Amino acid sequence: MVNTTPKWEDELGRWLKPFLDRLGHKARRRMCPLYISGLIGPGDRKSVQPMAARLAPGDYDQLHHFIADGVWDAAPLESELLVQADRLVGGSDAVLVIDDTAMPKKGDRSVGVAPQYASSLGKTANCQTLVSLTLARGEVPVMVALRLFVPESWTSNPVRLKRAGVPVEHRAARTKPEISLAEIDRVIASGVRFGCVLADAGYGLSAPFRQGLTTRGLVWAVGIPRHQKVYPVEVKLIWPVAGRGRPRKRHIPDVLSTAAEDMLANAKWQNVSWRNGTKGRLEARFAAVRVRTADGPPQRIKDMGQQHLPGDEAWLIGEHRTSGEKKYYLANLPAKTKLRMLAATIKARWICEQAHQQLKEELGLDHFEGRSWQGLHRHALMTMIAYAFLQHRRLAQAGRKKKNQRSAASAEPAGRTPSHRRSHRSTTTSAMPVL
Repeated sequence: MVNTTPKWEDELGRWLKPFLDRLGHKARRRMCPLYISGLIGPGDRKSVQPMAARLAPGDYDQLHHFIADGVWDAAPLESELLVQADRLVGGSDAVLVIDDTAMPKKGDRSVGVAPQYASSLGKTANCQTLVSLTLARGEVPVMVALRLFVPESWTSNPVRLKRAGVPVEHRAARTKPEISLAEIDRVIASGVRFGCVLADAGYGLSAPFRQGLTTRGLVWAVGIPRHQKVYPVEVKLIWPVAGRGRPRKRHIPDVLSTAAEDMLANAKWQNVSWRNGTKGRLEARFAAVRVRTADGPPQRIKDMGQQHLPGDEAWLIGEHRTSGEKKYYLANLPAKTKLRMLAATIKARWICEQAHQQLKEELGLDHFEGRSWQGLHRHALMTMIAYAFLQHRRLAQAGRKKKNQRSAASAEPAGRTPSHRRSHRSTTTSAMPVL
């Protein structure tokens, strides 16, 4: 998972100090590093019992109490995670990726578990779904938020919610976009720096979500379904002529909205490459046109029934992949943005999928065996802190390698002429070991 040394536990202790200072009680300050060491260290299962058996057989009860039942507030540690994430990868060129990840689960007593669509499985399954926020820069992600989505089968059952310990403020039904906007507000309030918000079509199809990002003054690029309605950018609002009866009191657009795929049908498509992959340059065919989103107030238009009026101006972007798959996006990036920049921004979203996979396969995000809201969120928080620590080590190792390369170059004789021009690859990509 990471090139460890005999002293990585000591390094973890030093790195965790600002987190431990926020925990207060000495027993919690001892259990927190123990739990995170269990997540990082070897072992097939990263639930409480096997971790305690490996690291501290006599401390199982205390470790379980720390995660499941201890009376301590997770908010200070969540705030410190945001501080450390911003220090590691925050900046104007960072992105904040909104997504969700499913954790298959048997039974019906674990909090939030229900038959629901699991994107990682590509089907409906009995699972828990966590809304995630990932801060990333230079292809280095740090997960900063994981919040449980509570399905209607739970929010409509107060007894079930109480038994699982769901806090009162989280018992009302909330959509995934609503959860993500609340988490974005928390991230912004903490001072985390990022330049653009990215999300897939599960969030991008929501007009309130896109409008919520815009009202917060954020730059965004989101996936949309192919049938998402848009207007030509030159659409105008006109007074309809009444054939009979009273004069009309509301404007209507002079053209009807159309599906995104139809709007791009006659667009100019170009091959665009956005970055290097493991098998060479990644590329696909892209097209982009300026449009007005069809997410204004609903209005009856002549004999066409109700349609949404034109909203804000945005980019409509299409992608034709080499597999034959077609994808569509909306973005509020400036009108002068080049097609390659639009494509690179959109494709930066993939980094969150890597983070989800590593959190599950390497740090045991989906190994928690408790049933409560508190236990699940504390376990998820510990996995995010562990992941941030590993990214800290990864970046430090890349920095040392880069420094050594510079030192070696400066030690060469001044008269020597290099035989190859140095390529301008990302140092983050080339120097980073796999977690």
